[in-house]
Amino acid sequence: MKYIWYAIIAVIVFTFALTIAVYPTAPDRIASHWNAAGEVNGYMSKFWGLFLVPFIMTGFVALLAFLPRIDPHKKNYEKFWNYYEGFILLFALFLLAIQAQIVLWSIGYQISPNITFPLLVGALFIYLGFLLSHAEQNWFVGIRTPWTLSSKTVWKKTHQLGGKLFIIAGVISCAGIFAGAYALWFILVPVLAVSVYTVAYSYIEFQKELKSQGNEG
Repeated sequence: MKYIWYAIIAVIVFTFALTIAVYPTAPDRIASHWNAAGEVNGYMSKFWGLFLVPFIMTGFVALLAFLPRIDPHKKNYEKFWNYYEGFILLFALFLLAIQAQIVLWSIGYQISPNITFPLLVGALFIYLGFLLSHAEQNWFVGIRTPWTLSSKTVWKKTHQLGGKLFIIAGVISCAGIFAGAYALWFILVPVLAVSVYTVAYSYIEFQKELKSQGNEG
């Protein structure tokens, strides 16, 4: 899937090129944080305000590319590698969209993050759901609890359920574009609920497995 990596590199290069192009005409203070109403309540210096996201993008892409190499279960990545590479590309595009939001705001096109962020995060959650449903046991990607890492069966059940729930969470997040100042809650509440539920689910399923093994013994 080398073409995906060409696309990932192209996204990184384009993000830096966009930032460099706008830098000379950007204001000295760059909006870096918005409140629930979509109003700016935090600024950064020109350099860090414009280059922080490209630096984060480069670092995260490098990290995500490196982690499978040191994972004790690195062979398992082969079973869902296409989805994993697709997530890296989508994450890079997600950060590019955030950078575009920052750049546009800095030059006077003030698009409310209450419109853009729910859609961006929702799309990320939806794809994450597909990734989770295909992920095999590993130490870095997925719902990694002591119980999913201790049992292949519990891992599989938890990730099949978690994948579906993250897709639902993504759809709910996208609906946040209609919620105005409450948009953030459409993102946070579903993902927190899914996270807590899947952790509890993995524990319960592991206990069931132990009990089943005990009865067989």
